[in-house]
Amino acid sequence: MILAAHDLLSHNRHPTRNQIREGISGNICRCTGYQKIVDALEAASAKIGKEKT
Repeated sequence: MILAAHDLLSHNRHPTRNQIREGISGNICRCTGYQKIVDALEAASAKIGKEKT
């Protein structure tokens, strides 16, 4: 999941929630569901955007 997230954010610094879901779709998460993961990637995207400006 971490590698998929890194790859997604390295190619698209500001993905939409749908793009995030598509980017991690190859990974199965049975413990938390995907909502918190999508939220975390959205937060990471916002932080990356602030650091680069």
